[in-house]
Amino acid sequence: MSCDYIALANKGVQGLSPYQAGKPIAELQRELGLDHIVKLASNENPLGPSKKVLAAIEQATVDIARYPDSNGFQLKNALADKLGVSTEQITLGSGSNDVLELITRAYMGAGKSAVYSRHAFVVYSLAVQACGGRPIVTAAKDWGHDLNAMADAISDDTQLVFIANPNNPTGTAVDEATLVNFLDKVPANVMVVLDEAYIEYMDTSDADVVDGAALLQYYPNLIVTRTFSKAYGLAALRVGYALASTEITDVLNRVRAPFNVNSVALAAATAVLADDDYLQQSRQINAQGMQQLTEGFDKLGLSYIPSAGNFIAVEFKTDTAELYQKLLQQGVIVRPIGVYDMPNHLRISIGLPEENAALLAALKTIL
Repeated sequence: MSCDYIALANKGVQGLSPYQAGKPIAELQRELGLDHIVKLASNENPLGPSKKVLAAIEQATVDIARYPDSNGFQLKNALADKLGVSTEQITLGSGSNDVLELITRAYMGAGKSAVYSRHAFVVYSLAVQACGGRPIVTAAKDWGHDLNAMADAISDDTQLVFIANPNNPTGTAVDEATLVNFLDKVPANVMVVLDEAYIEYMDTSDADVVDGAALLQYYPNLIVTRTFSKAYGLAALRVGYALASTEITDVLNRVRAPFNVNSVALAAATAVLADDDYLQQSRQINAQGMQQLTEGFDKLGLSYIPSAGNFIAVEFKTDTAELYQKLLQQGVIVRPIGVYDMPNHLRISIGLPEENAALLAALKTIL
């Protein structure tokens, strides 16, 4: 007796393809038997974890037989102090992906639409369609968000607008004046999700750089999402959060699973949030690595999109599928981004100096 279990799934889910993460190092080792592998595929922090994080993790493991604090009291208070918000404006999640899905589950469904840009983070599309929502995809401008086009695309059934700043995988960013002009146009019943997963790599003291947390007091329909997976170096522990009005936060906590952030992750995130030296070092190694790679790409005659994140999208003159496989043979993992309608680009994360050098040497050999 057989059954079509795909046909039984929700209609929105039927048309989806699973999210493809960057290839793990262990998987490539199994496939090719290589001893030394450089992974520049998943925008991870190449420095590894903060020493303060390791100490906090060791202490937290004593109580792993107990459930975590479902409310995340210590982490929320640390975030509130650092960002100038109240704890009632914070929703914790298992990475910012979890928070993005919470937002979509709470506000998206059949008969509703969401606006996002071409080349924007693929999770927006996955979450919206899985909830039965109608995606409205606007054309990009210079590989980035065209906020005028996105404002014009908002329709009567639009519930959510997603803006990634900086955007993954293009690295493009929107300046504050442009974003504020956009927010002024958006109806109060349409929520704007500002995805700031890479905000810590930007200098928010610069008047042109958007700091979403500072805009919350002016726009009650704004939701800011952030993560500890990038500059804070906690990708494996999965900690993210949303900042929003107390009303929206109340809604999100109604669909948030209890204990969605584990005790070890809570302790690690609280510790690294106070480690300013680690964050500064992360920014410094990223800036130096970005310069090292762009100078190397220039020498190789390769075009790339200027990036405000910890990665860079490099353009080649043909589909990159074959090049990606050749780099794997050289022990270098990068990220093909054909799923983002960018088949001629590879997204390359910023690594340590020796990792960046290995990538450039491999490209020189292959090209």
